[in-house]
Amino acid sequence: MNEKLLGYAGRVLKIDLTRKTFEDFPWTDSDRRRTLGGKIMAADILHSHITPDMKAFDEDNWLVISTGPLTGCACPNTSRFNISTISPLTNIVTSSNCGGDFGLSLKKAGFDALIITGRSENPVHIEILEDDVSFNDASQLWGMKVSEAQEKLQKRHGKLVIGPAGENKVLYAAVFSGERAAGRGGVGAVFGDKNIKAVTAFGSKNAEVYDRENLKKINKKWVEQLRANPLTGRQLPKLGTAALISPMQAHHILATKNFSAGRFDDFEKISGEELAQNHLIKNAACTTCVIRCGRVVQVDGKAVKGPELETLGLLGANIMNDDIELILKWNYELDELGMDTISTAGSIAFAMELDEKGLWDSGLKFGKTDNLSDVFNDIAYRRGIGDILADGTKRMSDKFGGAEFAIHAKGMELAAYEPRGAVGQGLGYATANRGGCHLNAGYLVVAEGLGLDVDALTPHGKAALAIMFQNLMECISAAGSCLFTSYAVFPSFLIDKPNSFLTKAILACFPYFGPVVNLLNKHTGIAKINIPLLLHPYALTFATGMKVTMADLLKWGDYGYNIERVSNIILGQGKGADTLPKRLLDEKQIESNEKTKVPLDKMKNTYYRARGWKNGIPTIKKLNKLKIEIPEAIKALNL
Repeated sequence: MNEKLLGYAGRVLKIDLTRKTFEDFPWTDSDRRRTLGGKIMAADILHSHITPDMKAFDEDNWLVISTGPLTGCACPNTSRFNISTISPLTNIVTSSNCGGDFGLSLKKAGFDALIITGRSENPVHIEILEDDVSFNDASQLWGMKVSEAQEKLQKRHGKLVIGPAGENKVLYAAVFSGERAAGRGGVGAVFGDKNIKAVTAFGSKNAEVYDRENLKKINKKWVEQLRANPLTGRQLPKLGTAALISPMQAHHILATKNFSAGRFDDFEKISGEELAQNHLIKNAACTTCVIRCGRVVQVDGKAVKGPELETLGLLGANIMNDDIELILKWNYELDELGMDTISTAGSIAFAMELDEKGLWDSGLKFGKTDNLSDVFNDIAYRRGIGDILADGTKRMSDKFGGAEFAIHAKGMELAAYEPRGAVGQGLGYATANRGGCHLNAGYLVVAEGLGLDVDALTPHGKAALAIMFQNLMECISAAGSCLFTSYAVFPSFLIDKPNSFLTKAILACFPYFGPVVNLLNKHTGIAKINIPLLLHPYALTFATGMKVTMADLLKWGDYGYNIERVSNIILGQGKGADTLPKRLLDEKQIESNEKTKVPLDKMKNTYYRARGWKNGIPTIKKLNKLKIEIPEAIKALNL
């Protein structure tokens, strides 16, 4: 195949805000072959820089904004980009993925990635125009909400903007590109700490691809495949991510009353069906997307972005609210303030239970909704109880108690899936590098009842499947693809004919494929094949000139997952970090069913062996295999 890699812009831009300088950061084809791009590239760059005493709000903490090789190559659903940094919420590495227009614009400006270090003395708008970078005064933008700030910027430019929550360093503040958010881990707070109000990019450069004709053919096939699949062609376009509310209810996976239950009596009032039938104006899509799962709804007479599943679940069932119109309004308000709806809602639910148990008189109560808009503003501006809520669930539990029902992993609030109804997802939450994230966890819940119908309560085979799903998610994200494109790997009959003999037979055997999956995870070379329904390797081959197979996806994913884990260990993450709150481990969700607890230790020990880790830490043998430099923190353990 091609010696010089194509599909990439070929440059990485490094900006120093303290000195107001910019330069090229060395990044070679060897680096690209090792990391692919996107999230894995960012993890590798951060790993080269992180030191044990580094904190999120240190001037020297790097923000790495990265694209994938498929970004800008006309492949469907490939406008995604990634922001990685040390998280102020978790104090370890976080990565946040976004579907806005900035990634495409950064690549057209001639860069695969952007590294930002230092801190500006005053609010700044970083403007990237191909080979030139300007540091514009953003004092007039400071204080503006997200949409107002974006309206003041050039319409043709790709944009990144924070709202008041980022300016005030709310630990779960988001960064917005158009209406799409890099929501998790507090990347917006790091922007705010560096006094970055906005970053824009514009250019007219197009990345050269290796084989344009064959790439066009694959893209055409990919579009047809996504439109024909029952998940990506019917369910997501029709109901959006909110399509999952009803199956979550059916499988006891819908987080309710701060994860004390998995079903909500009034779930139909906050469901995807309710949203589509009575509130949807039209569908929306990220650039290059053919799925169009986005919702446009009306709030106060204005057409705005509608809520995703997580927001509906966590600001609905999890706080005992059945008023979907309030959720539409709150989603818009939180976007305007620049806050992650998942961590906001999780923090609110925890505060409600603290109040209910007499541990903190916050005035927040389950089912009481009339004061929440005011509370959201108080969080964004760090006023009153908002100043406490702005620091998230873990810090509240440190202050008031209630650790057993403080629903987070590694300091990050969990997404809306109740893991006692899907134990593989529980393993994913616990082992996810960035904390309580459903996607970094591997999103095994899709196989545990939300797309397929694998036995959700058995621990058998879940460790191996979690690793494979995590590695594939890691790599698909690094390529620049939307993770929903991975749904099309499931043959249509598994979803359309759930009661057929063949479907039932396959799904019954699924948990027992563990040894086979383990073999593929440990010896990725065996997987030097391509699956017809997974088109990412074909697209990567024709875009870059690398001959990519399923084995490469697994290998890249494994490298990315491990190098991020090593960075976390350098930052002080210990052996006991991969855990969940006691409520999920020790309390049965359904009193009559002993299986409705997360059997974490049983799965975790198997997971560690399969990963080549010991007590959550990669062994020296594993790191040597991946050619990752062994830090002193791991050398000292002699694993």
